[in-house]
Amino acid sequence: MKNEKGFSPLYNGKNLEGWVGNKESYRSENGLIIIDPKGKGGGNLYTEKEYGDFILRFEFQLTPGANNGLGIHAPLEGDAAYLGKEIQILDNTASKYDGLKEYQFHGSVYGVIPAKKGFLKPVGEWNQQEVIVQHPKITVILNGTVILEGDYLEASKNGTLDGKEHPGLQRDRGHIGFLGHGDVVHFKNIRIKEL
Repeated sequence: MKNEKGFSPLYNGKNLEGWVGNKESYRSENGLIIIDPKGKGGGNLYTEKEYGDFILRFEFQLTPGANNGLGIHAPLEGDAAYLGKEIQILDNTASKYDGLKEYQFHGSVYGVIPAKKGFLKPVGEWNQQEVIVQHPKITVILNGTVILEGDYLEASKNGTLDGKEHPGLQRDRGHIGFLGHGDVVHFKNIRIKEL
């Protein structure tokens, strides 16, 4: 494992202490945060604390066709993909996603910056991801490969890829969250280093 100096756990491996939001769909079990919405849409789980610039490391395991998201600089209310920023967490390989736009693939800054494809492990295996945020710059490293590197203010100055308003791109602080879409996803080893 890479140098973990200065990192602190965001998840204690036992319960959802330090997290707020939907604690019905999300639960702590066997050292994992599991989202298991049972068809209820999923909802969001956020850190109690707000973060500015940081390095976030975590592992995730997708189920077939699963869709989730990592919210950053998010408020607790409203749609984090627009009012904050959302990094896609997605099983791109599912046939139901054949028509995806480039900014919807795993690791993309949703609607704003597309990520490189082809670096997710097969569904059911654990993936390691690192997200480095130094407003307005962001880097996403998946299983050791940089799949996204960009400046979200620069990327959106002539309009966003999805053509929607993303006021959250201006925010430089906020909550970190998992944004559920009704699919089962497992997370573990979630840790952060503030910059």
